[in-house]
Amino acid sequence: MRTRRGTACAATAVACSLLLASCGGSDGGSADSRTLRLWHYEAPNSAMGAAWTEAIKEFEARHPGVRVKFEEKSFDQIQKTAPMVLNSSDAPDLMEYNKGNATAGLLSRQGLLTDLSAEVTERGWDKLLSPGVQTTSRYDANGVMGSGKWYGVPNYAEYTMVYFNKDLFAKYGLAEPKTSDALVAAMDTFVDKGITPLANSGAEYPAQQYVYQLALSKADRPWVDAYELYQGRTDFHDAAWTYAAKTFADWVKKGYLGKNAVSAKAEDAGVSFLQGKAPILFSGSWWYGRFQDEATFDWGTTLWPGSTLSPGSGGNLWVVPESSGNKELAYDFIDITLSKKIQNLLGNKGGVPVAADAAALTDPKSKELITQFNTLSGRDGLAFYPDWPVPGFYDVLVSETQKLLTGSVRPDDYLDALQEAYDKGVPKT
Repeated sequence: MRTRRGTACAATAVACSLLLASCGGSDGGSADSRTLRLWHYEAPNSAMGAAWTEAIKEFEARHPGVRVKFEEKSFDQIQKTAPMVLNSSDAPDLMEYNKGNATAGLLSRQGLLTDLSAEVTERGWDKLLSPGVQTTSRYDANGVMGSGKWYGVPNYAEYTMVYFNKDLFAKYGLAEPKTSDALVAAMDTFVDKGITPLANSGAEYPAQQYVYQLALSKADRPWVDAYELYQGRTDFHDAAWTYAAKTFADWVKKGYLGKNAVSAKAEDAGVSFLQGKAPILFSGSWWYGRFQDEATFDWGTTLWPGSTLSPGSGGNLWVVPESSGNKELAYDFIDITLSKKIQNLLGNKGGVPVAADAAALTDPKSKELITQFNTLSGRDGLAFYPDWPVPGFYDVLVSETQKLLTGSVRPDDYLDALQEAYDKGVPKT
């Protein structure tokens, strides 16, 4: 995400035990036409979680006698075990899964996902999704996104932004961080006051997304296409990556990013912002609905100042495992999540819908979120995510960025490690 990344939903012990239980459950994998087995990992009070809960009700109302057996999973557990689970009799009928070459692309190449192309055309889903959102839905024979068959369908979009605590900014007389200079000035002021300005997580996706965003601030679309789509060579010692690694290391030295975040999870970063401990968080729109629901202070958002590009894409995908015994029911559920009713709900709960009725979106904060997304996508600024290009790269980025965070490697050594892992994973042509 995510990757994101991840999501705002933590990898709880309950979710982990559910996943393990499902791998050997007594009723797993049996094709029961009266049950749709559904997995996703969105928090119940997130925009997506709320919308999909309503979609389950709608589905059951339209399919008398059929129930949805929903099992909550953690992002991290699905990320690590999906190939094993989907290659067994315990696969669900429908699952939320991360998009990109290293995840959905890899599973499509392994034959574990259903080709949805005919269904997409018949149901008109391709007419609802913009070309930019479609990029992560389609994969070629090598599992590279952007062309080929449809192996997943998103029903929301997502992007990253700077969340900032307006109350803390006002307390210290700081301007909203709409420019690079304002962002740096704010961070300097907070450090002077003994406050670590940036919420961070070294153990999951947030730290690597800081590095990637810094690189994007010096990059352009051909740079992104070379990195993500192999349309050119990626050099991790170019100007953009070098600036990113050196700036990240410098921000650690200046106290903008706390070294104690090296073992923190994404949930910890989000909670530190929610509790008013960290005045700034750079992360995704998947937090937006939760912050609307839980924050007790005034907060705002802005796109990363001084950059036309930011991590973002169509949202995580609904994928139908090849071994699903209830594919038609799975298609019906996807169709419901793309309905105006569910899309409008998602938008008003703080998500970024892909097929909502603009007139039905009444929440001011939600309108602000969607307007910001339209600004980013309108300038072709969706730059996907740093872990997507090759399988296993997420774990490499986590471990190497942790070293950069603790100062145990130099920026050049960090970039060497990324180059080696990336080059090993790029498909040979």
